[in-house]
Amino acid sequence: MTAPNRNTLWARAIVDELVDAGVDAVVVSPGSRSTPLTVAAARHEELHVFSLLDERSAAYFALGRARRTGRVTPLICTSGTAAANYHPAVMEASNARVPLLALTADRPPELRDSGANQTADQEKLYGDATRFYKDLPEPAAADRALRSVRTTV
Repeated sequence: MTAPNRNTLWARAIVDELVDAGVDAVVVSPGSRSTPLTVAAARHEELHVFSLLDERSAAYFALGRARRTGRVTPLICTSGTAAANYHPAVMEASNARVPLLALTADRPPELRDSGANQTADQEKLYGDATRFYKDLPEPAAADRALRSVRTTV
């Protein structure tokens, strides 16, 4: 797989793995940090993309769809407060045992917690409301790193 940059390469790998796992739709709250994931999802012909600008509405839409279908509907958003707006739906999904996957972009470590709302600390943002949490490393073009992200997804 080739791509113009590492973020695009990893985004394509993540989306391919989601589709291979049976995901047929994602809900996107567009933002600059999550653009590679959004574009990868939009370009995947086997994936339906719902775009909702408001993150809280997007999260409840994905929760409702997952509840109705019994299948996970991943969420994609940018960093910081955008990801924080998913929290109420993440909590509801956890308590109701509804499958929900939040793919939240983040800043590189050196740009985190620098005072802007999109640089808030996302480490364990959802606390105990998740069954699994993984902070992926910065994308790398190495085959081993790409295999690792595919395995994680």
